[in-house]
Amino acid sequence: MLVPSWPAYRKVDSQKELKESYRVNGPATELLDDIFGPHFFAIEGAGNILLRYLPEYLQDILEYKAITSTESTELTTLQYEIGQSLENDFVRTSDAGAIKRREDMLGIRADPTTDSLEFRKQRILNRYQMHPPFTRRWLQRQLDRLVGAGMTVVSVDYENRALFITANIDDANVFAEVVHTVETVKPANMVYQHRTSVKDVIGLEERITKQDITWNYKLDGSWKLGEKPFASLGTEEVVK
Repeated sequence: MLVPSWPAYRKVDSQKELKESYRVNGPATELLDDIFGPHFFAIEGAGNILLRYLPEYLQDILEYKAITSTESTELTTLQYEIGQSLENDFVRTSDAGAIKRREDMLGIRADPTTDSLEFRKQRILNRYQMHPPFTRRWLQRQLDRLVGAGMTVVSVDYENRALFITANIDDANVFAEVVHTVETVKPANMVYQHRTSVKDVIGLEERITKQDITWNYKLDGSWKLGEKPFASLGTEEVVK
């Protein structure tokens, strides 16, 4: 696990604003305020943050340097874990472990080798937002968030009780989530049909050609059926 470097702190004037005192603000910094008092620490650099609190005659001793350095590393990890535990309360800022726990609670079987962490977060948010009432406009907004704006079109044939989703989706996992969303929220008496739209470019080219046609038979009784084709086509010539 990569742990960000522990910032060294300096004592600052308690009357200064928080934004002026801290270059980086976060839940862990606020927690330190609660423990040590407001604005007691401010970020200044990196290093052995505990050595300076020892008497000067102990700061040059190798054993004390090693002990405080090790403890500073532990405090670095503690600060990171405290901050991450608070960020795990929100889906957008959760790490992979917290996302896995939410997926287990929702019954989602994710494959980390194929599903990106960002898609897994979006899928969890999609499941959390499935609360009635459901409307066509709600479903359109939901699919726009899940697939992307302009990538899907929701239409309803009320007379035939049919729901149509026209989409251009090339990701199987995203497609499966779209199907799950629609099947979950659509009325039981309505049929869901998926339409695939292909986004492509069609080129048109215009030209004029001529070709001579020779009829081999005349309706005078002189022709023999099957001896020749009814008509012979000449060479095609491009006029324009």
